[in-house]
Amino acid sequence: MPGCRLARVRDEGVDEDATEVIGMTEVLLAVGTRKGLFIGRRRGVTWEFDESPYFNAQAVYSVALDTRGDTPRLLAGGDSAHWGPSVFHSDDLGRTWTEPAAPAVRFPKDTGASLERVWQLHPAAAEPDVVYAGTEPAALYRSEDRGESFELVRPLWEHPTRSKWVPGGGGEGLHTVLTDARDPGSVTVAVSTAGVFRTADGGASWAPSNSGVSAVFLPDPDPEFGQCVHKVARDAATPDRLYLQNHWGVYRSDDAGAHWTDIGEGLPSTFGFAVAAHPHRGDTAYVFPINADADRVPADHRCRVFRTADAGKSWEPLSAGLPREDHYGTVLRDALSTDDAEQAGVYFGNRNGEVFASADDGDSWRQLASHLPDVLCVRAAVVG
Repeated sequence: MPGCRLARVRDEGVDEDATEVIGMTEVLLAVGTRKGLFIGRRRGVTWEFDESPYFNAQAVYSVALDTRGDTPRLLAGGDSAHWGPSVFHSDDLGRTWTEPAAPAVRFPKDTGASLERVWQLHPAAAEPDVVYAGTEPAALYRSEDRGESFELVRPLWEHPTRSKWVPGGGGEGLHTVLTDARDPGSVTVAVSTAGVFRTADGGASWAPSNSGVSAVFLPDPDPEFGQCVHKVARDAATPDRLYLQNHWGVYRSDDAGAHWTDIGEGLPSTFGFAVAAHPHRGDTAYVFPINADADRVPADHRCRVFRTADAGKSWEPLSAGLPREDHYGTVLRDALSTDDAEQAGVYFGNRNGEVFASADDGDSWRQLASHLPDVLCVRAAVVG
C-alpha cells in the first residue's frame, strides 16, 4: 500500500531453537489506527501483514481477540465519520467481518445520550459468552452473545457521582474493563476523568476505588473520585495486584483496587497513557513514559519501554532495537499490550504510525510496520 510499510519480517528476537517450540503456532496482531485496522500474522518466526486495512477510513479505537471458544472471534469498534460508531465481529481471523443489522451498542432513548465511540471491548474472564464494552460518553455495556448485542449496565450509568464526572482531554471515556477469572461478579472499570470504580455483585452496585491515587490538577488532590486514570492492568500471578497509569503517577494495588501505592520512583516521568502486565510472569509490568501532560512526547525524546520485574520497586529501560535518534512517537493508552503465547510477546504502536514487537519480554525489539495512520490500539493473541 502506498505510503505505508508493512514488513514481512523474520522475527530475529526469537531464537532459532525456539522454532520447534513455536511450531506452526499463529499469533495474530491487530493494530487499530485512525484510518482502519491492520492485521499481522506470525507463523513460526515470520510476520506477514494483510495487504490492505479493514474498515478503511474508520477510526478503530478498540479491538478484542476472543479465544475462549472453539472458534476465535475478533471484535472491532469502528468509528465512521459518515455512519457513526459500530461494533463488528469476525469468525475467520479477520478476513471477513459482520456488522449486526441493529446497532450492537446504543444508548436507550431515556438516557438522552448518543454513542460517540466504543473505547474498549473485553471478553469476560469467567463467563464464556460475555463481552463487556466501554464507551464514550462513559458507560459500561454487557453482551451475553459474544459481542453481537449489548445492554447498558444502568447502575453505573446512574451512579450518584455521575453528574460530577468531567471529560478529560480525550473525552469522557470508559476505557478499561477488568474481570476476574475467580469471580464473575467482580468487575473493575476506569473512566477518564472519574477514576476507578468496582462492583462485587455483577454490576448491581458500584463504588469509587481511588484511595491513594492523586489528582494534582484538582483543588483537592486526593478526592474520592475525579482522578484521570489512563489505564489499569492486572498482574498475571497475583490477581488482586493491579497496576495503574494515571495522569501523573504510576501506582500499584495489592487489594484489587481498594488502596493504591505510588510506584513511580525510578521512571524518567510518571506521566503516560499505557500500562500492560506480562501474561504469565508475576510482578512484571510495562509502561511508556511521556515527558509531560503539556509535552506529550516520549520522556527525554527517547523511544523506551520501561519494565518492572518486582512489582514497581525498580524500573529498567528497554530500548535494544528501538530508534536511537530523538523520537516523538507517543504511545496511547491501548497501544501497548502482550500476547498469550508460551514465549510471550510484547507490542506497542505510536502516533508516528510505527509498530514494534519483542519476543523476549522486551529485552530486544523489531519494527514490524511504519508510516501507518495514528496507532490507537494494539492487541495480540495465539489463534492457532
